[in-house]
Amino acid sequence: MTKMQEYMQKGEDYILKTYNRYPVVFEKGDGVCLYDMDGKRYLDFAAGIAVFALGYNNKTYNDALKEQIDKILHTSNLYYNQPAIDAAEKIVKTSKMSKVFFTNSGTEAIEGALKVARKYAYLKDPSKDYEFIAMNHSFHGRSQGALSVTGNAHYQDGFVPVEMRAVFADFNDLDDVKSKITDKTCGIICEVVQGEGGIYPAKKEFLEGLRKLCDEKDILLIFDEVQCGMGRCGSLYAHDLYGVKPDVMALAKALGCGVPVGAFVTNEKASHALVPGDHGTTYGGNPFATAAVCEVFRQFEERDIVSHVNEVGAYLYEKLEEVNNQFAQIKAHRGVGLMQGLEFEKPVGDIIVTALKKGLVIISAGANIIRFVPPLVIEKKDVDEMIAILTETLKENGIQ
Repeated sequence: MTKMQEYMQKGEDYILKTYNRYPVVFEKGDGVCLYDMDGKRYLDFAAGIAVFALGYNNKTYNDALKEQIDKILHTSNLYYNQPAIDAAEKIVKTSKMSKVFFTNSGTEAIEGALKVARKYAYLKDPSKDYEFIAMNHSFHGRSQGALSVTGNAHYQDGFVPVEMRAVFADFNDLDDVKSKITDKTCGIICEVVQGEGGIYPAKKEFLEGLRKLCDEKDILLIFDEVQCGMGRCGSLYAHDLYGVKPDVMALAKALGCGVPVGAFVTNEKASHALVPGDHGTTYGGNPFATAAVCEVFRQFEERDIVSHVNEVGAYLYEKLEEVNNQFAQIKAHRGVGLMQGLEFEKPVGDIIVTALKKGLVIISAGANIIRFVPPLVIEKKDVDEMIAILTETLKENGIQ
């Protein structure tokens, strides 16, 4: 048994079995590549599920975190800390919103966003049992609150009673959303690009319609940009592509590029809903996590990451479109920027395993879709290498 096999067995022995993990132990990364304990190289087109936007072993990022470690890691939110204030300023100014609350994850950002909307409605009329409208096939996280607005019974069953779940409408179907609104609706939540649900970008008229509905009914519009935000779709925030502003936005993943950090951001109207004592977190917004956020924003600006995403994202789209046209068993290709997917006629699990053996890391979105969410710093040559391995993999798996 190799050292890597020994560690995989230890993982099975000691870690709660909530994942069916792939048979590899990654030991280090460099640029857009990962290396396992045997030294094998893998081209990474998953980025830790759209997290590691700036690539691995990024020296200036690492140095910024090391510098913060030597200063202070944690103080709690009973006190101010400089990195959190600087990071909040970056988010507010770039998003043109009003206030930020830092969390430890995207799920917690969603939980906070839901509390904002519910409290906003409660302050107007405390007599109602308020509810949310969310989208079918959406994914917002694994806690009970986030699951209640996740439009997939597979994730909800056994954890969220039916009476606690949101009212669900079809994504990109404005008439369906309108038909679900009642005087108990306190908010509408959707991803700007559905991720786990199959890489479905929103339609412009849909988001514009949601904005109009929320304005007319004085309810809050929540955009989940945990995966599609932070440059991945070709603008810093995905909603900027549509010219539609939310009342509350949830961020995470690439916000910290590996350090666990999330945030929900409110506009001026929503920022008054929560007051001292309404919400809190022990670790959220600590100096270490928010130092990472500051460095991420600094590099995004210095390296013009968004322009790079537009250039390489267009190239990735072109190349994946060629693959789509080459294989009849691929049903569809869709996405935007560096968040794209190929939908197959059958489950893609075997394809992902074969690709991993060939040194390519890809992941699924649902059972039948391969999701491509690489580090935002990939180059065209990396796309070419990925396409070559992918094409070989598809043929080897009998895809025609």
